Amino acid sequence: MKNLSKLTLVLLVVLVASSCGRRENGQLLGVLDRPSWKGINPYGMVYVPSGTLTIGPSDQDVSNTFVQRQKQISIQGFYMDDTEITNNEYRQFVYWVRDSIAHSYLDHYIEDEATGEEKIDWEYDIDWEDETLEDLYYQGDDRFAGKKELDVDKLVFEYEWYDWKRAANDKGKSPRNTFIKRKKAKIYPDTLVWIRDFSYSYNEPMTRNYFWHPAFDDYPVVGVDWHTANAFTYWRTKLWNTYQQTRGDGINTEDFRLPTEYEWEYAARGGHELAPFPWGTYYVRNAKGCLLANFKPGRGNYPEDGGQYTVRADAYFPNDYGLFNMSGNVAEWTGSAYYENAYAFIHDLNPDIRFDAKEDDPEAYKRKVIRGGSWKDVMHYLRNGIRHWEYQDTTKSYIGFRCALTFLGRSVNDF
Repeated sequence: MKNLSKLTLVLLVVLVASSCGRRENGQLLGVLDRPSWKGINPYGMVYVPSGTLTIGPSDQDVSNTFVQRQKQISIQGFYMDDTEITNNEYRQFVYWVRDSIAHSYLDHYIEDEATGEEKIDWEYDIDWEDETLEDLYYQGDDRFAGKKELDVDKLVFEYEWYDWKRAANDKGKSPRNTFIKRKKAKIYPDTLVWIRDFSYSYNEPMTRNYFWHPAFDDYPVVGVDWHTANAFTYWRTKLWNTYQQTRGDGINTEDFRLPTEYEWEYAARGGHELAPFPWGTYYVRNAKGCLLANFKPGRGNYPEDGGQYTVRADAYFPNDYGLFNMSGNVAEWTGSAYYENAYAFIHDLNPDIRFDAKEDDPEAYKRKVIRGGSWKDVMHYLRNGIRHWEYQDTTKSYIGFRCALTFLGRSVNDF
C-alpha cells in the first residue's frame, strides 16, 4: 500500500512538471509556438524608410506662411504604391463587387465551418444570361440604343473602419461596437466628371471611353471620391487577408489605407530635404528642355509635356524612392482632414489629423487634403510642400489616389 502511495506521488509530480514549463525548463522564454514573421513585399509597392523631413514650402512662400509654415517631423517607414491606382487595377475592385452581387442574386452561398455564417462560394460560375440577374441591368426607358448595359448604381460596397481615437478617449467605458463605423459607397467611377469639370469644352469622348477602354487601362483612375477611395483600401485589405489565409500564414498585416498628407510629402521628396519637386531640382525641365511632369505648362499648352489629359501612371522618371508621378498627372487623396493652420499644432511624431464628417456636418468639416497637382494645374501646385483640399464627397477628372501600408518593424533590412 505504501509503495502504491509512493508511485501515485511520483506520477503526480511528473504530471505537474509536464504541465508547467515542460518546454520552457522553468525559464522565461515567452510563448514558444508563435508564428514566424518575415515581413511582406506587396506587389506594386515600394518601401519608404523611416526618417525625418521639414514639411512646408522649400523656399520663401509669403502668401502661404500661416497655411504651411515649416516644421520638422519624423515619419515611420511604410510601403506606397509606385504609381497611382490605374483604371485596370480599380476595375478588379469593380468586377469583384459586381460578381459578389451576382453570386448573392443566384444564392451561391456556403456555410463557413469556423463561424457557421453563410458566405459567397466563389467556386460557382456565373451565368450572366440567367433571368435572375436581369435586375442588374438598365430596364425599360433607361436602356440606350437597345443595349444591355450594367446599371452601375447597383454597384454598392459597404466598408468598415474603427474609430481608434474615440476608443482611446473613451477608456473602455463603452462597448466595442460603439467605435465600429460602416458606410455604403457607390464604387463605379463618376465618368461624367470629364464634362462637369469644364464649361464649354468637348470632353464627351473621355466620358464614354476613359474608364473602360483598353487604351486607358494603365492610366490613373479618376472620378472617385474620398469615401470610395477608402472603400477600395478596405477591399484590398480583405483581398490580401483572404490570400494569407489560403496560404496558411494566419497573420493579418496592417491595413491598406490612404497615406497621411505628411507621409505623402515625405515620399514625394524622395530623400531630398529641401528640393521643391520630387525629381530633386528647382526646375520642371531637364537639361534638354524636356518637361518632367504632366501639368499645364505656360498659358495652356497642355500637350507640350506629352499628354493632353492624363498620361500612363508610370510615365516620366520615378523619384529616388521609385515613385512615379508624385507631381502632376492626377492630384491624390490623402487620409488627412484639411485645416489651414494644421502645421502650427500637429505633433512632430507621425503627425496626422483625421475627422469623420457626417452627412449633415457643415461643408467646411468635409475638406480632405489632396496633394501633388494634376494635368490641368499650373506649376505652383506641383511643388512638394504645397497642400490643397477638396470636399470628401466630390469627384473630379483630375483627382486619383494611391495606397499606403505601414511597415511593421524597425527596417526592411532586418528581414
